[in-house]
Amino acid sequence: MRTIAVLNQKGGVGKTTTVVNTVAALAAMGSRVVAIDLDPQAHLTIHLGLEPQTIKSGSYGVLIQSAGFEEEILLVRPNLWLLPANINLVGAETELVSVVGRETILREAFRTAEDKFDFCFIDCPPSLGLLTLNALAAAQEVLIPIQPHFLALQGFGKLLQTVELVNKRINPQLKVNGILLCMFEDRVSLPNEVKADIEQFLDKARGTNCAWAQARILPVYIRKNIKLAEAPGYGQTIFEYAPNCHGSEDYRKVAEFIHNQSQPNANATEGTKNCPIKIVDVATTNSQNVATEAITVNHDTGCEPDNQLERH
Repeated sequence: MRTIAVLNQKGGVGKTTTVVNTVAALAAMGSRVVAIDLDPQAHLTIHLGLEPQTIKSGSYGVLIQSAGFEEEILLVRPNLWLLPANINLVGAETELVSVVGRETILREAFRTAEDKFDFCFIDCPPSLGLLTLNALAAAQEVLIPIQPHFLALQGFGKLLQTVELVNKRINPQLKVNGILLCMFEDRVSLPNEVKADIEQFLDKARGTNCAWAQARILPVYIRKNIKLAEAPGYGQTIFEYAPNCHGSEDYRKVAEFIHNQSQPNANATEGTKNCPIKIVDVATTNSQNVATEAITVNHDTGCEPDNQLERH
């Protein structure tokens, strides 16, 4: 099973829209897919037609109450299961502070179900706290939806630092696999400039052992489309709400790209250079830190995420 965390600490960049429509397209292609809602706002749950108020346990129960993963998932479409969320997740990070192994609870919970699904997508909250750390500890890959605007790049380096730290300390399998450009307008110069900046930054990490050394911008981008914003209000995927719109076409291509990727988790480790990165206090609060000491390695390859993407 490929487990993909869809992550960006900036809100409104298309995380939930990407999860919903990608899993729906993969399920329609015949893959067995499970989606996990780790956002207390429960937007993934709502988007798939469920009312969070009716969810008694869901992802909160799995993380806090030791509920069984397979008992909590719901079949919401053919070939598509959902671990829903509700407002109780708001307090989950506080409740997990004193729990031993709190960062790996989700990974342990769905380990018995790994052979039952082809794909697992995790919709992360717009933060870098314990819920997100659970997602990263459980995932093999990270997909980063990003809006190609200047402000969207400001937290990009911090996000990559977090992935690198989890890769070093908790989950050595974790890699950034792709960057998905959302709300893209190719007739405007700024999105293309931002795309070029990201490509240049990623190219500098090639041949290193950075967690994003194999990352690439997906060869399909998500065009601006009002139908994508309207579909959640009806509890429908874009394929149900407007099957012939640009959004439907774009997300179908994203799903096809992910489905057709060969050896998605193969990453060369021999003959690579160390990634020069210094990571300090990545988590958002003291109680949620994975580590507070810095990781410092040699600085030969020009792969630092903090300032490479700042535009002036």
